[in-house]
Amino acid sequence: MDRRVFLSAAALAPFAGAAPDWRALDKTLKGRLVRPGDATYATAKRVFNVAFDNASPRAVAYCATAADVAACVGFARRNGLVVHPRSGGHSYAGWSTGSGLIVDVSQLKAVKHTAGLATVGSGAKLIDVYSTLAKSGVSIPAGSCPTVGVAGLTLGGGIGVVSRRYGLTIDVLKSVSLVTADGKLITASANSHPDLFWALRGGGGGNFGIATSFTYQTHPIQDVTVFTMRWPWSQAFAVVKKWQKWAPGAPDALWSNLHLSQDPGRSVSITGLYLGSRSRCEALLKGFTAPTRTVRSMGYLQAMYFMAGCSTLASCHTGPRDRFSASSHFAYTEMSDSTIRALIAQVARPGRHTVLIDALRGAVGRVAPGATAFPHRNALFSLQYYAHFENASPWVRSARDSMTPRLGKHAYINYPDIGINDYKSQYYGSNAPRLAQVKKTYDPAGFFRHPQGV
Repeated sequence: MDRRVFLSAAALAPFAGAAPDWRALDKTLKGRLVRPGDATYATAKRVFNVAFDNASPRAVAYCATAADVAACVGFARRNGLVVHPRSGGHSYAGWSTGSGLIVDVSQLKAVKHTAGLATVGSGAKLIDVYSTLAKSGVSIPAGSCPTVGVAGLTLGGGIGVVSRRYGLTIDVLKSVSLVTADGKLITASANSHPDLFWALRGGGGGNFGIATSFTYQTHPIQDVTVFTMRWPWSQAFAVVKKWQKWAPGAPDALWSNLHLSQDPGRSVSITGLYLGSRSRCEALLKGFTAPTRTVRSMGYLQAMYFMAGCSTLASCHTGPRDRFSASSHFAYTEMSDSTIRALIAQVARPGRHTVLIDALRGAVGRVAPGATAFPHRNALFSLQYYAHFENASPWVRSARDSMTPRLGKHAYINYPDIGINDYKSQYYGSNAPRLAQVKKTYDPAGFFRHPQGV
């Protein structure tokens, strides 16, 4: 063990016999500290997935400033506590909570736009980012879940509804401000801490520090066209086969996803967004004949509400929590007929579950796999296995395991799955060794850790 590692490890150790002085931390914070026994503790410790309600953190720190985040990191380091960074609380694997100190950045939610750049607090919810930027006539490429925190979405890559035109969220990221393991607030960009900046673009949340703000290049917005097409289950094979040949190679302005669902009944649907007119969108869809088909033009922000499954900003914030299990794959080649049938058979099994398939390529595929930490640039599409309620986890595990020999060993870090043993190669591919080196440089003692750390 070299001297730096030894000193860092020593700094993590608690003072012998000393209990954490929570009152001292509370007095330090401009935000508030919630502890077991407090009236708001049961609510404060919640994350989006109901399955993690049994977690019992030592405390939840609602940080009002970047200095609050640094104070929490220093306190945890001195007292040998594990920290659980939390932005939106949507971590599929429950890494936003645990038995240590939750460092909640939801109060760092300011969204500002100046000269084509958006500076966004790490605790901002995605729908608020869309809504605020729309007032300036701009946006950033990102996802569809309205209450997901911008931090987790960005750090894992950021697959979204305009990615084929504008790239992943990380492809417009210009800088990240974060608190590192030594309690320092730094800014990583192409010109400052470039190796760390590379790692933060797809290396996943909770590995290198706690982000406090992001700066993105924005794009102008316009009216767009959204569409939905539905078929009976008997048409599932034909729809999947046709969609996978069409969607990844469509014009960049068109994004779509395909749902194979049993939730609760069986259904097949394609939903999408086109950055252009309704007439042009109709022309691009002419190869699909669907019993139910809706094509509508609307404002950009209204389209983001539509994709989120809500109709107003208020309703986007009030959706129910969920009890779920999930996993993922990337498809680098078109699925064979037998693979499509195998996938359909998995969805047809009893339960409440969906396979969500998102088209990639376009701008996503024009970035080299090693240019950022996100390695899946050459994939045609991603697949997410998502199941609710009882027996959700067994279905996800069985479905993914059965499809892995057919689709290969690739997975998305933003849909973390603790059942994946060789997770480094599946999440990061050939970028894993470089990520490990960045980790050694910025967090040599492994202060920031979770079960699938780099």
